[in-house]
Amino acid sequence: MSDLRAQAAEWLAQDPDPDTRAELRAILDAGDDRALADRFGARLEFGTAGLRGELGAGPNRMNRVTVMRAAAGLAARLPRGGRVIVGFDARHGSRRFAADTAAVLGGAGLRPEVFAGPVPTPVLAHFVRAHDDIVAGVMVTASHNPPRDNGYKVYWADGAQIVPPLDTEISAAIDAVGRVDELPLAEDWPVHDDAARYLDAVSSLRLGGPARDSGGDLSIVYTPLHGVGRDVLLQAFDRAGFPAPAVVPEQAEPDPDFPTVAFPNPEEPGALDLALALAGARGADLVIANDPDADRCAVAVPADGGWRTLTGDELGGLLAEHVLRHTTGDDRLVVTTIVSSSLLRSIAAAHGVRFAESLTGFKWIMKAGAPGTRLVFGYEEAIGYSVGDDRGVLVNDKDGIGAALAVAALAAQARRDGRTLLDLLDDQAREHGLHATSQLSIRVVDLALIRSAMSRLRTAPPARLGGRPVERFDDLSHGVDGLPPTDGLRFRLAGGSRVVIRPSGTEPKLKCYLEVVLPVEDDITKVRARAAAELDALRTDLSALLS
Repeated sequence: MSDLRAQAAEWLAQDPDPDTRAELRAILDAGDDRALADRFGARLEFGTAGLRGELGAGPNRMNRVTVMRAAAGLAARLPRGGRVIVGFDARHGSRRFAADTAAVLGGAGLRPEVFAGPVPTPVLAHFVRAHDDIVAGVMVTASHNPPRDNGYKVYWADGAQIVPPLDTEISAAIDAVGRVDELPLAEDWPVHDDAARYLDAVSSLRLGGPARDSGGDLSIVYTPLHGVGRDVLLQAFDRAGFPAPAVVPEQAEPDPDFPTVAFPNPEEPGALDLALALAGARGADLVIANDPDADRCAVAVPADGGWRTLTGDELGGLLAEHVLRHTTGDDRLVVTTIVSSSLLRSIAAAHGVRFAESLTGFKWIMKAGAPGTRLVFGYEEAIGYSVGDDRGVLVNDKDGIGAALAVAALAAQARRDGRTLLDLLDDQAREHGLHATSQLSIRVVDLALIRSAMSRLRTAPPARLGGRPVERFDDLSHGVDGLPPTDGLRFRLAGGSRVVIRPSGTEPKLKCYLEVVLPVEDDITKVRARAAAELDALRTDLSALLS
């Protein structure tokens, strides 16, 4: 404990933030060894997703020292004189962290620029890609994490998030950084207040003609969930010819405390309650939600007198068909991840285009596919989508605003044809088979239990799951199907069903991704009920295996 106190003293001596200095002094004065160990007994690890963690003092928290060290490590990996753009969301500390990043980068001989106000993540990602002289971008955001968190994403010159070995190289450079109060710092830098390039690109998506000619009376309710997506989304809808969606008033303004939701993630139960209530009152046709940094998109539609939220896989399949119907060329590529539905493979085959599967995360989606292919659509089941047209995708990362525009265009076209999104889902099931997906998360109190469970399954994989024989078992840590090694297990079951199990990258839990594939030779309602029963059987077996 004396060593931790010495680390804390050194931290106090260099920390430029009076709030975190006061927090740490109070911990030391109170003799709170547990709180001290929590902050100094570990550190936030810099990886392909950058940094993300709880705000507070110490190396195991997000704070100004952690951010300045990250910026110095990034600077060491960039060419001197290179241009770097920095964006930030509306979370606690984000603006300050962006300024600290720019100061460190400028002091290291780079040319930083910072957005004047909070921006959606896809605006930053597109900005990096759209300028040939930008060598990297930084986005200060914790996306859909709880209010107490913040984070730090790094984009390379192509506008995509970094992948190995860049993450380990930057991490090693961070480890070599000395005291932050000894770093040379720039005092000023150019400021941008410009999302024009992004808006020009996304509002000109060529996916079926001008919105004003294809269902302008479509009624949409939208929520940014207290995040930063509203203004850019409304501008994009206006430029594309859509009437402005009705914005949930209680969630319209950026608010780092996210007061109306328990967890600011559109996938979480209750997150869309206010939007659904407003949609019901207005008789709306569609509900669209972004997460706080607007890189994810959730959709709900009227169903049986209430509302049904589409799964990420369902929306992914609908958007894929929409993009492929409005693009041409056998060099087109669609990509999804190993934990997402296999439906996209079937859709690609039906349209005669290339298909690729990647590891989890958009950083891998953007690297998938052979040379000479043109990525027009990528998605992951966690409501992340990058939508393109014949130019290819417009953002090399998740883009919740571009996805929202594409959904609105698809729904408007369906409405004009006397159809709904649910009708289109049924059409897909009849053509490709019903691909029903679900998840199971097993939370643990000790990470050793996760390692033990994964080891047990590797040593003695089950012969049956959910009543179906296991036809193939893949240990993804060995690298399969040309993918890099990752800590995961995949079970292919009779009839095309599948289970993938992997440890969460951010929480102490095992995540299980389930898929059941059934032919539709009967009433679609009956087939969906059968699929739900089979998913329940898989969950029951997995819960017993992993308990």
